[in-house]
Amino acid sequence: MEVIVFGRINEELKREISNIINYEVTNSNVTGIISVTSVKISPDLRYARVYVSMLNSKNIKQTLAGLKSSSGFIRSRIAEKINLRVTPELVFELDDSMQYGEKIDTILKDIMKDIKPEDKG
Repeated sequence: MEVIVFGRINEELKREISNIINYEVTNSNVTGIISVTSVKISPDLRYARVYVSMLNSKNIKQTLAGLKSSSGFIRSRIAEKINLRVTPELVFELDDSMQYGEKIDTILKDIMKDIKPEDKG
């Protein structure tokens, strides 16, 4: 049952943080399309790791720093929207799994070019 509760909290946080980042954060360092890929809340509900991926960002490090500096604002908006005993402190981390997946996909395509189809007959 505990896993279900954490899963719901993670999903709710993911949705709200995504909306806040995309529609309310006005930090000029936050550029590009930012997707919240997942949120993992700590067992004591005091911290939440927020994994984000970025597309068309001018500078990924600068955008990540902008998110970190906006975390207080984002946290206050979460406190207004989600009823939790404690609003977690947000820790933003880059989720590079999409870039990693693209790299693997490119490698697989290159391998498939080298493999010749077997002659049937």
